[in-house]
Amino acid sequence: MKRINVGLFVGILILTLLINSCAQNDKEKKAAMAVETEIPPYKIPEPKPISAIEKQSIVAQCQLFYDTTLFPSGLNGGIIVAKGGNIIFERYKGFINLDNLHPITSNTPLHIASVTKTFTAMAILKLQEQGKLNITDSLTQYFPGFNYPGVTIKTLLDHRSGLPNYLYYMDYLGWNKDSIIQNKDVLAWLIANKSQMKDSSKADTKFTYCNTNYALLALIIEKITGKSYPDFMKKNIFDPLGMTNTFVHHKGDTMVRSKSFDWKGREIPDNYLDEVYGDKNIYSTAQDLLKWDRALTHHIFLTAKTLETAYTPYSNEKLGIKNYGLGWRMNIYGDEKKIIFHNGWWHGNNATFIRLLKEDATIIVLSNRFARSVYTSKILVNIFGPYFDVIEEDTENIVTPAIPEVFSTETKTKKGKKGTNDFSDMNIKKEE
Repeated sequence: MKRINVGLFVGILILTLLINSCAQNDKEKKAAMAVETEIPPYKIPEPKPISAIEKQSIVAQCQLFYDTTLFPSGLNGGIIVAKGGNIIFERYKGFINLDNLHPITSNTPLHIASVTKTFTAMAILKLQEQGKLNITDSLTQYFPGFNYPGVTIKTLLDHRSGLPNYLYYMDYLGWNKDSIIQNKDVLAWLIANKSQMKDSSKADTKFTYCNTNYALLALIIEKITGKSYPDFMKKNIFDPLGMTNTFVHHKGDTMVRSKSFDWKGREIPDNYLDEVYGDKNIYSTAQDLLKWDRALTHHIFLTAKTLETAYTPYSNEKLGIKNYGLGWRMNIYGDEKKIIFHNGWWHGNNATFIRLLKEDATIIVLSNRFARSVYTSKILVNIFGPYFDVIEEDTENIVTPAIPEVFSTETKTKKGKKGTNDFSDMNIKKEE
């Protein structure tokens, strides 16, 4: 009879148990990861009740603006004006590719250009809430060799990084325009060509709107999550919110995109800058953007505390109503009177996304044929409150929109110039 080596037997038994235990743990970890990636649908509360009288008043004033300004201006897109989540006014005009065959409808995705930045910024703040980053982190923590001192995630968010804009430096540094730029190229050229960079400045000394900031934020999202920016946005924002007509355009994308046109209706072709995302390249609809607005308003995607930081002005070197938070432009008229918004402009696509937090009102206008009137839609905020009774100047530009009497009984700029009743006189500068 063979003698059994008890020590060897026990060792094999323990090793077997350990292997089985590790296998089980791996299964549990994979299952846990699978659960984490399946974001349940966000539940948006029902719209707040609104009286028939208030609704009729809003419709009448919106219709006036639409008839006198948006409709005749060449708009090729749509508008939604909402109060408390109720869509009060909604119109669509034009054809997807100006072919008179496929009308633009509520389900037609259009390029929202720099309104994309609101999604990128809020995704970064979501990762901070989850403990995966801190916006005070230096970029050197994420990009080895990054050679611009003092640049943090926050200075990217609030456009105080001092970095040059890739829309310009890739060109003057000699990028081959037959080769499409990717986000990684924006970063690589920034690092490799620092000595040749123009228009850069010391970090956190002044506000300079710069698309490079948000191209880098998209890379940070990818580095932290291990997912592509388009995939992360789809799984964490678009799908859970039911934004079924919203997507990020990217290399190899099979989604059918609408073209863009200049104000004369001439098609504007894509170029070597068209696949960088984070700063632009989200396509969406007015209805889907209203869902995004509701998720933020009801603190479904981010907490109230986090959103307070997003709506805080961080560039206070210059006096005036204009400022920038974390992914949001804002006009500030007092402690409780603030317009939170973002505009967009890329090729012939232009967009505006305006939110009045106090009044719970939303104004969204999208067009894929350039129409300056899209930006003058800000005038509609006066339906909900006397925002433009006094227009304060700043040193960047003077904003002197003419305010029809239907919106304000008397309008004056800081210099005392009264407004007129002609919408076409509005002088609102485009702000991406």
